[in-house]
Amino acid sequence: MDLFDSMRIFVRVVERGSFSAVARELNTGQPTVSKQIRALEHYLGGPVFARSTRHLALTDQGRSFYRHCQEILGHLENATRSFASGQEQIAGPLRIAAPVSYGRLCIAPLIGPFLQRHPEVRIDLRLNDQNEDLLKENIDLAIRIGVVKSEGLVAVSLGTSTRRVFASPAYLQSYGTPREPADLTGHNCIAFTLLEHYDHWHFSRGAQGLDVVIKGNVTSNSSEAIREMVLAGLGISLSPQWLFAADLEQGRVCSLLGDYQANALPVSAVFSRERRHSARTLAFIDFLREHLYPSCS
Repeated sequence: MDLFDSMRIFVRVVERGSFSAVARELNTGQPTVSKQIRALEHYLGGPVFARSTRHLALTDQGRSFYRHCQEILGHLENATRSFASGQEQIAGPLRIAAPVSYGRLCIAPLIGPFLQRHPEVRIDLRLNDQNEDLLKENIDLAIRIGVVKSEGLVAVSLGTSTRRVFASPAYLQSYGTPREPADLTGHNCIAFTLLEHYDHWHFSRGAQGLDVVIKGNVTSNSSEAIREMVLAGLGISLSPQWLFAADLEQGRVCSLLGDYQANALPVSAVFSRERRHSARTLAFIDFLREHLYPSCS
């Protein structure tokens, strides 16, 4: 067993949430992926996934190992890219695409510090909740939240985006507070339509997986719009923690179902294979990995 290969496969299974999806990604069979995970568990001396649920759920030890794997593989990728980029000057234009809210709250505050470190770079930050065509729009680097499906692109993991259930105090006063995920079926839930299966909210508590089919009278493809509607007391959302961080601190929203964990979303830096040796692109990725989390986890 190649330990690094097994770690990479394990991380991808966690991020994709499916053995078969990773098998298709690697152009191999699901039994091969399962064999790698079993070999890794044998090496570790215990399970990384709970087998008693229909959904993939990490054990407590598996969750801790996943975080360590991200860190170790990140350092390895950084070292490899540093060697490959050699002495190329970090200078010139860098066009970056990101989702609107994530770009405004998480990426834009890092632009100044990055330019202080690399003053010869010129950044064009493009914010759009629709995934842009990197080649057509001449984009050097895109930030993607969720599973990256675009073929022919290189995706580098930046971490995961924790999600929580949020509602305004006014909404809860009028309609009551859900105490467990099943209670959400009796509430007006605001869904973000750019995610696959957006009307199914999945939660876990320990090894127990809970899938809730939500309903509501409004959906949106804009996380900014969903935030405004939640603040206005229209309903409940399952949203990234960073989207409501300031509102939560100032008491404008409440975080619900604290005993349950919603599926976190992978956050990736995506670029074309032609950019894989670009010093300024790789420098910005390294900077994001250094500074992005935990503030936008």
